[in-house]
Amino acid sequence: MDVRKRTINLSVGVIIFIIVLIIRLIQIQLIQTEEFSKHNINLLEASVSQRTQQVVIDQGRGKFVDKNNEPLTYVNQPSLILFPFLKNMDWPIEQVARLINVSPEKLNVAVKTANEPIVFEEGKAFTLTDIQMTEINDLKIPGVFAVNRQNEMPDKIAEHLIGLVREYEQAPVNSEEVNGAKSINLKGGISGLQQQFNEFVLPEAESKLLYHVDGKNGPLFGLEVKYTEPANPFYPVTIKTTIDKEIQIAAEKIVNKHQLNDGGLVLIDIATNDVVAMVSVPSINHSDPYVDDALENRMLTVQTPGSVFKPVIAAAAIEHNLLQSNRIFDCDLDMYGEGKSQYLSGMLNFEESFANSCNYTFSVLAQELMELNSQSIEEYATKLGLINPVIWNGDVFHFEEFNQLPYVGTGTIWVEESDKTSPKAIAQTANGQKNVKVTPLAIANMMATIARGGKELQVRVVSDILYKNETTLYSFPIQTSKDNQPLSPYTILKLQQLLRTVVLEGTGRAFQGNSYEVAGKSGTAQLGIKNDDGEELHNKWFAGYFPVQNPKYALVVVDLKQQENNAVTNDVFYEIIETIYEIEQGSS
Repeated sequence: MDVRKRTINLSVGVIIFIIVLIIRLIQIQLIQTEEFSKHNINLLEASVSQRTQQVVIDQGRGKFVDKNNEPLTYVNQPSLILFPFLKNMDWPIEQVARLINVSPEKLNVAVKTANEPIVFEEGKAFTLTDIQMTEINDLKIPGVFAVNRQNEMPDKIAEHLIGLVREYEQAPVNSEEVNGAKSINLKGGISGLQQQFNEFVLPEAESKLLYHVDGKNGPLFGLEVKYTEPANPFYPVTIKTTIDKEIQIAAEKIVNKHQLNDGGLVLIDIATNDVVAMVSVPSINHSDPYVDDALENRMLTVQTPGSVFKPVIAAAAIEHNLLQSNRIFDCDLDMYGEGKSQYLSGMLNFEESFANSCNYTFSVLAQELMELNSQSIEEYATKLGLINPVIWNGDVFHFEEFNQLPYVGTGTIWVEESDKTSPKAIAQTANGQKNVKVTPLAIANMMATIARGGKELQVRVVSDILYKNETTLYSFPIQTSKDNQPLSPYTILKLQQLLRTVVLEGTGRAFQGNSYEVAGKSGTAQLGIKNDDGEELHNKWFAGYFPVQNPKYALVVVDLKQQENNAVTNDVFYEIIETIYEIEQGSS
């Protein structure tokens, strides 16, 4: 009896176990194939992944190109792809080796040691010619393919402007999802254009070569290798920037050559107000991009401008008729008129004061302006494009008030209202000190506005979004600033003459030897901080435009937090102009 009872119990137990096992198999194979366990594992994808070997040809993220459609982020690299099942078959290895000018032994070693599809390399990326690619593919060898792979540019170009792409975690957004569901790893832009245009360039899917394998990595369904790509023929899109790749690369080399370590430059096309080149240093540490604020684009963050702010006071003084032709200023005085200046210049008229950057003259004029209208300095700073963010802004599809860059600093003139009645605060403000903060991009925009005749345009860094077939998805029009309040033609003409006088007779004499005639303004801003050796640090600027007779480019170079005599702004500015001249002469 006991034996029979034990037998029945065991049988029931076995039956229950089988039923539980069957239920579990049904759950795995039929019910929760795409959301298995509390971790929401997709079993279908996992099973395919386990029996698939693949090589990614294109990750599918949108590309960035320059104004001439030259690549800035990815480049097509003609590559030889070899699949590991070649080691188990007889294939014309000598013929392939002869076509690509390598020894058969190198190809054989590459295949023998491969457990997954490989991109053949010989010390460095091995690039094929168009003829070689055609000849290889015409052989129709299973497991041997010549394809164009999308590779990241080996040298980063305009990295602060273009921005970085990083993997980040996104938590489940559906509150009804199973508790404890893991976050999803995604790749997206974390700065610059990559961040701002992220929704446009997000990948739909990868393009890849793949084949299915058995447990021993042998072909599961024969030797057929499949090519898969997104079904949408219009994506991924391409973001066409306004950057000139040749000039951008040259500018980066010049900044590095002269060891400009904190600061950078902005070059703007005056006719369109497009950014042609933008360099920010220090460069980004890609292993830790947030260290030392290196991810921050110095050209888009506010800085103390010093005397490059003086065109604002000049414009206001001209339009308020404060500059009688016989008026003289004592430029032996400091900016407060209380003692001797560091640089004794004697008695100067206004034009001479501007050319030699006499601080006392601008303190006097600013005091008179504030007595006439306490808003006058902000008003003319706005008219010259220094206060509000100057980057292109408008409605793009469902994006209202879309900005082409994720962050551009907003300029400030005053922080405390009481400063507007303080002679010393007014004097410091007139000379671009105290609480005056503007971006280098805004200074470049001011110079372009003056050179253009007073019309203020929004700054573009992207001109078009292109479909995959190179037709246009969206074009960003050239458009005037929303608060455009142009100065009078006379005032603009006078400012142009003043900026030219700086180079002919004043602090910009170093640029008299340039191949293009230059108009501009220098600036030195005291920061009230010292380095470890107790030396005072300054911001050093030169901002201007060229050629004078037919203005084409506005350029700003700034060297931040440097000892007064160690700035290299003039050297960089000079060499940028000469490089552009050589490029344009070579292309004409």
